[in-house]
Formats: sequence, C-alpha cells, structure tokens
Amino acid sequence: MKLLIIEDDEAFARTLSRRLAKHGFDCHIEHNEEQVIATLESVEPEYVLLDMKLQTLSGLHFIKQIKAFNNSIKLVLLTGFASIATAVEAVKLGADDYLTKPADTLLIAQTLLGKENIEQEELPKERMSAERLEWEHIQQVLKANEGNVSETARQLNMHRRTLQRKLQKKPVQK
Repeated sequence: MKLLIIEDDEAFARTLSRRLAKHGFDCHIEHNEEQVIATLESVEPEYVLLDMKLQTLSGLHFIKQIKAFNNSIKLVLLTGFASIATAVEAVKLGADDYLTKPADTLLIAQTLLGKENIEQEELPKERMSAERLEWEHIQQVLKANEGNVSETARQLNMHRRTLQRKLQKKPVQK
C-alpha cells in the first residue's frame, strides 16, 4: 500500500509517515511542491495524503493533476484551515475525502483505507477533549502567523489578552 505524503512541514510529515507505517503503509514523503508530479510518477502510489497549505501553493492546485495521473488513487486532503467552501472545492476537483488538523493517525488511516478495513478494537477509547482541540488549533494558527499574537487573535476572532491567557496555560492532556 504505497502512500505519498505531500506536506511542507518536514517534522509533521516524518511523524505521519512513522505512524501510518504501523498501519501497513509504505510511506513516501514529498516536501517540495515543485517535485510533486515527478515524485508521483516515480512512486506510483495507491494513496495520497495532501496538505492544503504548502509553501506557496494550495494543495487544491495538485488534485486534478494527481487524479489525471491515476484516477484510482485515493486522495485525502488534510488541512488546518478548514472551511465548507474549501471542502466542497476539494471534492469537486476530485479529492476522495477531507480531514481537518489535528486528525489522529487512526482517523487518517481509516479515511485512507475505508472504515471497514480497521478493526473496531483499534479505535481509541478516549477522544481528544474540546479544550485540547482548542489548544492545538491555537498553536497551529500561531505557528502559521510566525508567533504574531495580534494577528493570531484577529484570525481566531478572539481578544488579544484572552489569547495571551490561553497561551500561558499548559496544554490540556487529551
């Protein structure tokens, strides 16, 4: 089961690769958006996990090209900036599914393989709490804004002081 992970965050891509390998995937990573099609042709994957926000391009840019290469590739778009409009656009362009970050590895594997391919016992007993999800989302937006608290607060539609208080708290477990 060859999987091509197209993700510009190298550390995140390596982590995904290690974790998805435990679910039986033969993972290949491409960080450079200029090399995506060349890597696609050399790897010939059955599955593609495509990040929405790459270095300079949107992952939406590659969906038609990937599907034109091989329409049977199972393509899942992964994004930290979810919206109904981008989800609809991704599906219209040919994506098979759409997941928002943070998505746990089991959910990604289930989405790539189809839920019937994962044993019920493998499902996590606990889901991430709403507080933890909020903390993870704040961290992602802060990282995207290169640590700019004011811009992050604007994007999250949150008062700057409220965001600073949330950032001072330790991350909530699960």
